[in-house]
Amino acid sequence: MKTKVRWGILGAAAIAREAVIPGMQKQPYCESAEVTAIASRDLAKAEAVAKEFSIPRTFGSYEQLLADKEIDAVYIPLPNHLHVPYAIKALQAGKHVLCEKPIALSVAEAETLVEAGRQHPELKLMEAFMYRHHPQWHWARQVIDDGKIGELRTIHSFFSYFDDDPNSIHNHSEWGGGGLMDIGCYPISLSRFLFDDEPKRVVGILEEAPEFGVDSLTSGIMEFEAGTATFTCSIRLTDHQRINAYGTKGRLEIEIPFNPLPESPSRAWLEIDGVGREEITFDVCDQYGIQAELFSQAILNNTPVPTPIEDAVANMRVLKAIVQSGKNNGWECLM
Repeated sequence: MKTKVRWGILGAAAIAREAVIPGMQKQPYCESAEVTAIASRDLAKAEAVAKEFSIPRTFGSYEQLLADKEIDAVYIPLPNHLHVPYAIKALQAGKHVLCEKPIALSVAEAETLVEAGRQHPELKLMEAFMYRHHPQWHWARQVIDDGKIGELRTIHSFFSYFDDDPNSIHNHSEWGGGGLMDIGCYPISLSRFLFDDEPKRVVGILEEAPEFGVDSLTSGIMEFEAGTATFTCSIRLTDHQRINAYGTKGRLEIEIPFNPLPESPSRAWLEIDGVGREEITFDVCDQYGIQAELFSQAILNNTPVPTPIEDAVANMRVLKAIVQSGKNNGWECLM
């Protein structure tokens, strides 16, 4: 009985080198994944990464890797505009697909990928929103589901870093750059996750970096049936991230909600009216490794992936509406 999924990595992007490949190779978080190949359009780059991580095979094109029958699944960390084209190529080549967020550049493109996935029901397909697999988010969802903070009414989140490098993929609009696509997708996803619902309408304010034509500072409001969620994201501010969720009887706060360091414990706080404030510490873990393990187990056991691909389309709908709201200077309805 097969116990390992043989993975190929399409591209030598920083997220692959610094987080995903190390996570796939880190036990005990990931025991069912085996990174067997990596491809880059620059063969020397693929060879350098392969040497660093002891990856057996290298390819000088993505197509060559996809043609390798010894590979079961691929992870796609390519620039945003290449996500859907190569995810579809991978499915057509008989590979399971774990693709970086955001899944696509548009709702229509995302729906094209979903349809391609339906044509290959034997293959697993998922968007790589790694944060959802960290124990701190299972804790947050349980706190809300158990009613410990009363009725959830509003969520405030913030995510930023500074990047003005003209060579950065985040500063190229044609590649799907900008802060909203890169990190604004996280507050949108987490708000949908915690409310367990889709927003009815949204409003967004987008500030553009004129030299690059991408959004550099974006704020948004999402109105849900049960309450509201607000967020700010930026690729022109100091590094910071935080999330607070407020209920009728208390609140929860997560210190590093999206990419906590895999070598350090993470912290959260739970404040309940009449009880006080409690600090919760989560053991060191690697959410990228957990994500790869869960996806690999879905392949080995032929069970559903943790997050269905339709969730990626729903997140893209909100992203699109935020952008459209910024252009129209008003609310955009989603329902």
